[in-house]
Amino acid sequence: MNKLAEFLGLRRSIVGLLGMVILVGLGEKMAERFLPLYLLALGGLAFLPGLLNALDNLLSALYSLPGAWLTDRFGGKRSLLIFNLTAMLGFLIVVAIPTWPAVFVGSFFFLSWTAISLPATMDLVSKSLPKNKRTMGVSVHSMVRRIPMALGPVLGGLMIDHFGIEKGVRISFFCALLLAGIAAILQQWLIKDDPRKSGQTEHPFAMASAMIRIMTPNLRSLLIADILIRFCEQIPYAYLAIWAMENINGAHINGFQFGIITTVEMTVAFLVYLPVAWLADKGGKKPFVVATFVFFTLFPLMLYFSTSFWLLVGAFVLRGLKEFGEPTRKALIIDLAPEDRKAAMFGTYYLLRDVTVSIGAALGAWLWTISPATNFMTAFAFGVAGTLWFAIKGRDNNTQEMK
Repeated sequence: MNKLAEFLGLRRSIVGLLGMVILVGLGEKMAERFLPLYLLALGGLAFLPGLLNALDNLLSALYSLPGAWLTDRFGGKRSLLIFNLTAMLGFLIVVAIPTWPAVFVGSFFFLSWTAISLPATMDLVSKSLPKNKRTMGVSVHSMVRRIPMALGPVLGGLMIDHFGIEKGVRISFFCALLLAGIAAILQQWLIKDDPRKSGQTEHPFAMASAMIRIMTPNLRSLLIADILIRFCEQIPYAYLAIWAMENINGAHINGFQFGIITTVEMTVAFLVYLPVAWLADKGGKKPFVVATFVFFTLFPLMLYFSTSFWLLVGAFVLRGLKEFGEPTRKALIIDLAPEDRKAAMFGTYYLLRDVTVSIGAALGAWLWTISPATNFMTAFAFGVAGTLWFAIKGRDNNTQEMK
């Protein structure tokens, strides 16, 4: 067991982090995946799911910066507690006020959790594990994160099928509130104290400006490719449930079936994480990142031609394979960041990426009003551009050119 724990990079703080990820993620994914349907059920207009997705991307970008700053100032343990309490406030608003404007108000809090906690998470991984174990550590985190992503939509779909969309989603948010509270207690018990080490006194935007100045050419190349690939992902993302449950040429599936295909996606991702992490830690990271970008690119194309449940299953198998090199990409960011400013560089990277990609999510809402085909094919084109860019310009950290 000790050898297995060492192979997987399981330290006490990492175990606490993983427990938090499961509990908060399970509650979040029970409800979040069905928010497009919930908005429409509450009388929202058709463009609101796309607008909410754009807001998600924008908040992910903006919150990554204070997430990095708080981690630098107060350490991971205290910062993660703040992030949990913030998400709980958002869940409470949606439970208490069943209107679509309340969803948008609550989203300013509950959509923040993943983005604002990511710099602290990556900082914790880099501090808890040696460099030759970071890809494994990120992969185990990503793998465990897929457990609630797989189970949450199934449980949420059952809630909707049994109680209806409005009541089912609100019950799911109530469960999310309880689970996040348990996660906060567990996290404070297991994660070691980490009073801030860097002593940085700069405000968040000064920190971001400093990180942009020292960002290496190889990290910038990865960032550009990542932005193009996220356009490919986010343009159709808000409409996946609507396409599957209402639009695929009359071959509608129910909430439970949509939960099942999401579970298929997460299972595929789960199975590829460990072998890819082991190989990437042994050799170069670029081939795995390129493979990931290829799978991102093919998904919207296959989704458009998926007009039955089993074809959707195949499409979501492909979507699961897009996680092939995602932990490797995050580990590459960690490797290319300065040793004493991992959280700061990670937060700045995601700020630049997601502020830009929020435009893509809004673009997806407009493209959907034209036609689903326009939405999916535009996403495919962005994927091709991002994959080609990184295939040509991308480098592994061992060939990094210093600025």
